[in-house]
Amino acid sequence: MRVVKSLLSFIAFPLLALSLTVTAQSDSELVYNGEIGRIINENCVVCHQEGGIGPMQFETYDQVRPWAPLIQLKVANREMPPYAYDQHIGIQDLIGDWRLEQAEIDKIVAWVDSGSPLGDPENALPPPDLRDPSEWNFARELGQPDLIVPSVPMDIPANGNDLWNTHYVSSGLTADRCIKAVQVKPRGDAQAVVHHANSSVEVVNENGERERYGMLTEYAMGKWGEMVPDGVCRTLPAGAEIRWSIHMFPGGVGATAQGEVIEDNVVEIGLWFHEEGYESSEQAYKQDLAQYNIQYEGAQERNANMVIPPNGYSITQGFHSFDHPVRIDSYQPHGHLRMNAASLEIFYPDTGVVEPISQISNWSATWHHSHIFEPDSAPLLPTGAVLVLRQWYDNTANNPNNPDPDQWVYGGSRTGDEMSHAWLAVTHLDEEGYEKLVAEREAKQQRSVAGND
Repeated sequence: MRVVKSLLSFIAFPLLALSLTVTAQSDSELVYNGEIGRIINENCVVCHQEGGIGPMQFETYDQVRPWAPLIQLKVANREMPPYAYDQHIGIQDLIGDWRLEQAEIDKIVAWVDSGSPLGDPENALPPPDLRDPSEWNFARELGQPDLIVPSVPMDIPANGNDLWNTHYVSSGLTADRCIKAVQVKPRGDAQAVVHHANSSVEVVNENGERERYGMLTEYAMGKWGEMVPDGVCRTLPAGAEIRWSIHMFPGGVGATAQGEVIEDNVVEIGLWFHEEGYESSEQAYKQDLAQYNIQYEGAQERNANMVIPPNGYSITQGFHSFDHPVRIDSYQPHGHLRMNAASLEIFYPDTGVVEPISQISNWSATWHHSHIFEPDSAPLLPTGAVLVLRQWYDNTANNPNNPDPDQWVYGGSRTGDEMSHAWLAVTHLDEEGYEKLVAEREAKQQRSVAGND
């Protein structure tokens, strides 16, 4: 009888959304000086530290404890860590995925419901491994960048209209190089006022004229950076010039906005390269990053005729196909303050099948993520397959990012306007390369199934 009462008490214990796996754990795990502190140190402190972009610090229990109920709410709703990417829809194997595991979310919820206990003071956690906010994001894994390309310095006023600056900077390269990783980083306090910073590559032809070679990378608020998969080459050619196109928004956007003059702001590109000669490898297919436009209904050009009525909604849709096989390595939707959702699908004309790839139902302009697919999961498209891109817009008071739902919103480049496109990193294959990748994946799946028998 005592066992039955104990079991009933155990089942009735009021822990919101807590699985039996979590409830079966020892109490020592659900304390700050245990599993909870580990989760916070590994996932939150990177932003919530002194000098970080988070509005409060989470380096110690005393700093965390007052915010525990808010942490519980944000974590349970998957608003924090800030990585909007829908669960259980499309590809879930991503490089640089900030999302917590459901078991970790359950532990945070249970900890707060139990009073956010510290645990044994003598069993204190070691201090978190703090990352210098000014450090390059890939430095711990790849070391310092092989090349840093700065913009010219720019002054950004505390308020006023959107500003744009376009100029050229020499790369200084004397040989073609394949990019391994790339990050764009505004210096210091400028993170909140640099709306985007696009960089394209141009080369000088035999007539001394600049010719566009392709995109280098794209930066928008909150973007971490891009990793280029092994076996492909995104080339930065010898003698290349970088064409900066930088959009700045005086006063800033988001919780980290400074609202003050920022003088001599510089935006930098950090580049990590493969060894010289990598591009000559038989496996090094060419990869590029490009902007794929999503048209408004009836429009023939990007953003043309895009009108979102006051207190209304809108959707855009675009289709893209290739005359050769490709692999989609990353997907990054782009919009402004009224955009709130995006999706990527593949339509196969031969079968009529539509395959969901990615969906983001809680998109925010303050966190642009390049969703990088694991190489073994990245979509492989046969010749003629069609990319289907959609984006949704909410110009109502229900959208927390909306500065004024009573305004008509048009397509354009200003922060208060809207845009509709996605950045895709695409590896361009031939039929032989496509068939080889398909065969390699099928072999791995067969080995995986056999290993589970």
